[in-house]
Parts: sequence; structure tokens; C-alpha cells
Amino acid sequence: MPEALNAIDHHAALDARMVAAARGIHLLSLTSWPARVEDTFLAAHARGALVLPQVEYPKHDFSESRAELQAVYQAADPDHPLGQYIRESATSWMSATHLLECLGTPDVTRHSIDLFGRPDQPLPGDGPTTVDAARHFISIADELDRELLAPSEHITVSATALQLQLQRELDNFFGERVIDVELDPDMIAKAAAGATRIRLRSNAAFSDYDREQLLQHEAFVHSLTAINGRAQPVLGSLGLASPRSTETQEGLATFAEQITGAIDISRMKRISLRIEAVGMALEGADFIQVFQYFLAAGQTAEESFASAQRVFRGCPVTGGYAFTKDSVYLRGLVSVHTFFRWALREQKLQLCRWLFAGKMTLDDVQRFEPLFIDGTLEPARWMPHWLTRANGLAGTLAFSLFANRIRLDAIAGGDEPLSL
Repeated sequence: MPEALNAIDHHAALDARMVAAARGIHLLSLTSWPARVEDTFLAAHARGALVLPQVEYPKHDFSESRAELQAVYQAADPDHPLGQYIRESATSWMSATHLLECLGTPDVTRHSIDLFGRPDQPLPGDGPTTVDAARHFISIADELDRELLAPSEHITVSATALQLQLQRELDNFFGERVIDVELDPDMIAKAAAGATRIRLRSNAAFSDYDREQLLQHEAFVHSLTAINGRAQPVLGSLGLASPRSTETQEGLATFAEQITGAIDISRMKRISLRIEAVGMALEGADFIQVFQYFLAAGQTAEESFASAQRVFRGCPVTGGYAFTKDSVYLRGLVSVHTFFRWALREQKLQLCRWLFAGKMTLDDVQRFEPLFIDGTLEPARWMPHWLTRANGLAGTLAFSLFANRIRLDAIAGGDEPLSL
């Protein structure tokens, strides 16, 4: 027992060092573009004169952080679950430092693929590629008639109105002010979430689906896992948005939209268009071509710029390069959905609840199982309602397990409806 305690103390100290070393490695904020780039580009677009954006990135030197992360990696025990987690996390943070030190150069794409993969990779289970799945959702969305939407689905509210709505719902959920909802006039994206703050772009309009997606995706996954992770007595790094946990985090957040009915086909199309656009950029499309692709898909000029900016942040905009993070959304969704179904079949739904105890991967939560059981790691204090209602979740997953056995191609050509 003393030896086990010493191993925990040892890795807790290493984790604290890793958290300190990772401070300042903000991958998304350091690769984002200033608002003036959007203003200049859209003004030129309005005049009918498209010009490639000019983005200047500051020079960064993370050599000291990387040296400390390497030392932490070397000191972690590869045979201990905490050591495995720390070694993989330190490696991920080191890759992020390499990316940030070469902003604006072709090397960003190589490091981005190392962290987030490519859209032409197969989905879990040797299925179709991520971009094939994206094209599937785009084609379904394009076939649906917008007139089928209920009138309420066309109504939008201002960012100010949404701020008040979200703040009220979050305060009611926590019973106190834990997350602040703020307006930000300088954002390019419509919304962004941190551990204790959700920002909305001041001039954006939001639909009812947007509102539910922000709650389920941003607040009740990204923010909750950060808040729960910060409270961990041993692994404080579980409160950080580590690059290596991005796929599981985005997959879990998108799964939350799906399981609560917050996701709509338009949202699936937006995610899928971004994946397709990453593939286009890697194949040589420049920023203007990707921007026009989003325009042709029905997005406004402002939305098209924001979508194209996601594809090229940190990279040259001349074609052949991309920031590939958006590739993880569908891959993560399939992975998390499969994991939840597996957990139901194996009677391990508790693993799904532990996923909310911090920002971790699906592999992490399985290797951490004995540490949750013996109390080394704390269970999640905060969980979304859909996860705490075990019977409803189990019912949905049970039906999904059964429905996946039905071959649609076997009934697609029949004249009779399917009878079970």
C-alpha cells in the first residue's frame, strides 16, 4: 500500500509540473485571426474583389516548456495508468508547442495531422472515411426541403437575448453563478466556451437549435468536464483542454447534442462541410476557393469566412495546407457512440459517467477504472441531466444496439413496410 501511495504522489507531482509547463500553450487562441482580417476580406468581397487574407502570426518560443514536458515524460512510469496518461499528455503538449512555433508555415499542417488526424482516415471499426461520412450528411441535408421545418425553427434571437436565456438556465442548473455568459464583439466564431465563461459574438443571431447546442455541447460537456477536472485532487490536468483529448471531447459534446435531440440536420451539414473543406484545402484549394465553397453551400459571407478561417488558422492560405482539427468531430462522435453502446452491453455505464470527471480520452477512462473505484480519482460532481437519467439513456442505447442489426439495403427495394 505505501508503494502504491508513493506512485500516486509521484505522478500527482509530475502532473502538477505538466500543468505549469502547459500554461500558455493555447492552441486555438494563438492560431486564431484578428477581427480586422475578416473586416478587410468581407469589405473586398462586397466590392467584388476577393483577395487572399494577410495574416501575421507572432513568433513563439516554447523550448523551456518543452524541456520540462520532456523531463516529466521521462519521469513517468509507463506501466502505471497515471504514468501512461502523463506520458501521452506530455507528448501531445510537446506536439502543440512545435505547431505554435511554426505558425504561418507549411509545417503547421504536419503537426496538426499529428494531433488531430486527416479527413481521409477511416472511421472506427474500419468503416468509411471521415470525409465519406461528411459527404453522406451533406447529401441528406441537401435533399431535405427547408419548408418541412416548423415555423419556430426559422426564428432567431439576438446575442443579448440568448445571453440572458443561457445565464438563467446555467444559474438554475448549478444553483449559483458558476459560468458567466458574456458578449464579445471581436469574435469570429459565433460562440466559444471555457471552464467558467461562454462567449457569444455580439452581432450574431441564434436559433432555438443554436441555443440547445450551446447548452448541451459547450456548457454541459466542455465547461462541465473542465470544472470537474479542476477539482481532481491528483490530476489537475484533467481540467485542461489537452490536444489529445480533443477527439473524445468533441465526440462527447456532439453525442450530447444527438442524445438530447439538440442536433439538427443543418448542424450536421455545417460540421460535415468543414470536414469536406479541410480535405479540399489539403488537396490544394486556397482560402478563396474554400470561402466560395461555403457560400455555394448556403452560408452567408460572414459564416463562410468564419468556416474557412477554421480550416486555415495557423496555416498558409495559398492551398495545400490545413488546420485539421475539424476532422475529429464525426470521428469522435462515432467513437463515443460506439463506446456508450459497448458500455451498456458490458454493464459498464459507470465508465460513461466517469468520462465527465475531467477531460480525458476513451482509453483514459478505461485505464482509470481502478483509480475511480479506490477513490484516487473523484467522480464527476456535475453531470448533464441526460447522463444522470440512467434508464432513459439505457433505453436509447438498447434500441440503437438492436437497430444497427437491421440492414437497410435489404429492405430498401421492398414494397412492404418493415414489420418486426
